[in-house]
Amino acid sequence: MATPRRIVLCAGEASGDALGAGLIARLRERFPDAQFAGIGGDRMRATGLDAWFDSSELALFGLFEVLAHLPRLLKIRNQFRRRVLDFKPDMFIGIDAPDFNLGVEKWLKQRGVTTVHYVSPSVWAWREKRAQKIGESARRVLCLFPMEPPIYEKYAIDARFVGHPMADELPLEPDRHAARERLHLPDDAPVLAVLPGSRLGEISRLGEPFLEAAKRVAEQIPNLRIVVPAANAKCKAALKPLLDAKQLRHVQLLDGLAREAMIASDAVLLASGTATLEAMLCKRPMVVGYKVSPVSAGIARALKMLKTTRFALPNILADADLAPEFMQEDCTPENLAIALLHWLQDEKAVAALQPRYLELHALLRKDASSSAAQAIAELLDENPRDESRRNA
Repeated sequence: MATPRRIVLCAGEASGDALGAGLIARLRERFPDAQFAGIGGDRMRATGLDAWFDSSELALFGLFEVLAHLPRLLKIRNQFRRRVLDFKPDMFIGIDAPDFNLGVEKWLKQRGVTTVHYVSPSVWAWREKRAQKIGESARRVLCLFPMEPPIYEKYAIDARFVGHPMADELPLEPDRHAARERLHLPDDAPVLAVLPGSRLGEISRLGEPFLEAAKRVAEQIPNLRIVVPAANAKCKAALKPLLDAKQLRHVQLLDGLAREAMIASDAVLLASGTATLEAMLCKRPMVVGYKVSPVSAGIARALKMLKTTRFALPNILADADLAPEFMQEDCTPENLAIALLHWLQDEKAVAALQPRYLELHALLRKDASSSAAQAIAELLDENPRDESRRNA
């Protein structure tokens, strides 16, 4: 009787848990008797993961937060990688969370475990040579974006473009009427969605200029509706006094519902990051702003860490300036408001944008979970079960 495949996965936050759940479901179609274990959340558990730790244990952001929890994180890492070896897996799959997963992958690879890293760090934006280090950790890298594998190829590292799951989730033509109905917005009024970030640090830097820009736009378009999705209760508490100070008319502070807000809108003002990809897939014109601390910006410039002149994902994917970007000193209410008014007042410009967005959506829509499962199955088929190691 054949020995079931054993696969260990590690996802470090909610987005990784969703990726892991989709991947396990597709791998089960190929390997029905496979055993899945590791670190995941509710969605991965629902697909049959034996979770040794919960993914929330690794969901930390920022240097100081990580330092405060470092002893606990090191303990989890040591316990986890030893348990992986004891499990004698056919493969280890690290899903995103590079600060945790790449170190675990390297340690396991040195001990003969086949390792895969799912979701490439942004090597196209920051220190391209990191690709070589990632190759020391992962036998194969699964990339969400098409510009990533050529970078790994420079360093003779096996990387596959598998597509982006968000492109699979979102329809090519989102239903704006349904989104407006859910948010109680009229069909005949212009709507601006404002998303100054999902973390408190982002809101502290971007909340004021973003909402001041929205106020200036509202002064030019009196019947403008403004929707401001808050990622969580803490973000909502941080946004409320900023909104109260602006005394904006026709504004809604939402509990979540960022995607619905984007789909319902005529234009989106948002922070640089994955949200820009979501806005593109929602087919909405956008203006992108971002600020980091002056110290961080100065270090990045001095060390020449940035390898791209564009920051918004739609612009990077298209290699064109589809969305206006305003970074650091340029991220002012005046600049943001002027760019937003362009989208809200120029219907021809918005119409010209739609075929570009559709083209990019189609490029990323590859049934990512199935493509990733195929790339993993190839490696599993290349490596027959090592029964001597299993039985050791």
